[in-house]
This record gives sequence, structure tokens and C-alpha cells, in this order.
Amino acid sequence: MKPAEIHPQQQRENPEPKEGANPMPWFVIVLTALLLGFGVLYIARSAIGNAPALGDGRSTAELQGAAPAAAGAAVDGAAVDGAAVYASRCVACHQASGTGLPGVFPPLAGSEWVAGKETTLAALVLHGASGPFTVKGSTYNGAMPAFGAQLQDAELAAVLTHVRSQWGNSAAPVTADTVATVRKATAARTEPFKGDAELMPLK
Repeated sequence: MKPAEIHPQQQRENPEPKEGANPMPWFVIVLTALLLGFGVLYIARSAIGNAPALGDGRSTAELQGAAPAAAGAAVDGAAVDGAAVYASRCVACHQASGTGLPGVFPPLAGSEWVAGKETTLAALVLHGASGPFTVKGSTYNGAMPAFGAQLQDAELAAVLTHVRSQWGNSAAPVTADTVATVRKATAARTEPFKGDAELMPLK
């Protein structure tokens, strides 16, 4: 019988590793046992009858926080952070600087729509827009989502007030009552505004 030929490539290979009778090092086993023993002793020696006054001191109501508003309930406008609403809803398109993206998303900084009639701005944010839309002399042919179903009047008022007071804008704040009035007046609308064609008459 001819002996098996060993190729040079095989000679370069190391033998297969083998697991010994005790694969876990002894010091790991000892350390694990010590930690387990320490845990048992620590729990056994801990006092469970400490006076409550030594603890946090806050009541259950304080720890639970304010109860969430019921569905459809009005939110206190003073409690709404317009900057936070902007960061969660608007910043992806209009950017943190309010400059938008050239040719894609229009700027809010220096925008005549932001500084213009608050009712028009509220209607635009409530129902969104699609199609050619001119801002600061440049035309944007995109789509803005409607936020009427996602945000309450106070939240919309807060974010509109925020954009009207940032990046050099200095328009008057928008109240929740104004948003509510516009929402009611445009309640029959079921689709976004068709860009300049429908928004320019409202400007």
C-alpha cells in the first residue's frame, strides 16, 4: 500500500486544537466562587429595615410624573417646547440652521411665508403642500407633509412661533387659538395645497 503523500501546503498547517479535561482555568473558577460567596454574604448582612426618611424622599405622584393628556384634549401652550417639536418634525428637511437644502427643501430663515400672514402659515403646516412652490425667489417642486393630524393646536402654535423667531426671523408669535380657528376654517380640505397655485392667493 502506497503511503499517503503529504503536500507542502499540508505541512504548513497547524494541528487541530484539542480541549483538555478542564477547559476553564482554575483561577476563573475560584474567582467565580469568591464573587458568588461575596454576593450571598452582602445580601445576608444588608439591613432591610432602614427608615424611609433615609431614601429618595419623593412621593409616588412625583415619581410617576404628570398624567398624559387624554386623546383630543388641549395641551397647555406654555408647556410646549417649539424647539423640541421642530427638532422632531422639521429639522430633517429644513435643517437645524433653518436654511433647508438648496433646490430640494426651502429655507425658513428669511422666508416670506414664515414672516407673512400667520393664518397662511398655519394652513400650510396643517395641510401640507405639493407642486411648485416659490420661496425667496427660488422654486421648489417637492412635497411638504400635513401635520394637522399629528400635532395639536398648541404644538403647532409653538413650532410656528419658534420658526418665526429664529435665524433672523422676527415675526409675531402664533397662538393656539389662531391655529384652532384656521383648522376649523379649513376642515373641509382633504389634500395638500397645490403649491403657488393655491397658496399665492392666501399670501
